[in-house]
Amino acid sequence: MVYNFFSAFILLFLVTDPLGNIPLFIHHLQNIDKKRKIYIIAREICIAFFILLFFMLAGKTFLNLLHLSELSMQFAGSIIMFLIAVNMIFPMRKNIIEHYDDEPFIVPLAIPLVAGPSSIATVMLLSSQYPQNMYMWAGALIFTMICCAVILFMSDFIQNILGAKVVAAFEKLMGLMLVAMSVEMFLKGVRLFIKIG
Repeated sequence: MVYNFFSAFILLFLVTDPLGNIPLFIHHLQNIDKKRKIYIIAREICIAFFILLFFMLAGKTFLNLLHLSELSMQFAGSIIMFLIAVNMIFPMRKNIIEHYDDEPFIVPLAIPLVAGPSSIATVMLLSSQYPQNMYMWAGALIFTMICCAVILFMSDFIQNILGAKVVAAFEKLMGLMLVAMSVEMFLKGVRLFIKIG
């Protein structure tokens, strides 16, 4: 699959999963003043953005140090995306919600809910496979973070209007899209393996 700005944005939007994070953000920020809540969400999104941007920029160097090939990243990326998609369709993490008495800072909102292992692996995959398009990937990441911020700012409103079941249904639909993208990525890896072999 050849990525452009739009497909990279869709991929990043799916793996950061803002709709799936709505109940978790609501839970962790339930006892915080509305104005303070907006500040916290903006801060956590900014932290997540800089973490993902760092891995995007340093991803190629990091992979070279580990002597990882494009083929291995292709297969690893497809497996990770498939597991994320399965978790979106059949959620398990929603059943375990830790309670924090203090105001959340970095953990768990920025990491791992937004900038989790799947998001980090995805930006590293994009930057390592298509380093010549780094500005495009950075732009897609910025646009993704803006969309995540808007959705999470409106998390209470979205959940109240649509209801938890509709939000969960949207997440499952996004999971199905991600399954298709992960299969396409796996098939590209197979084709690359046959070509090399």
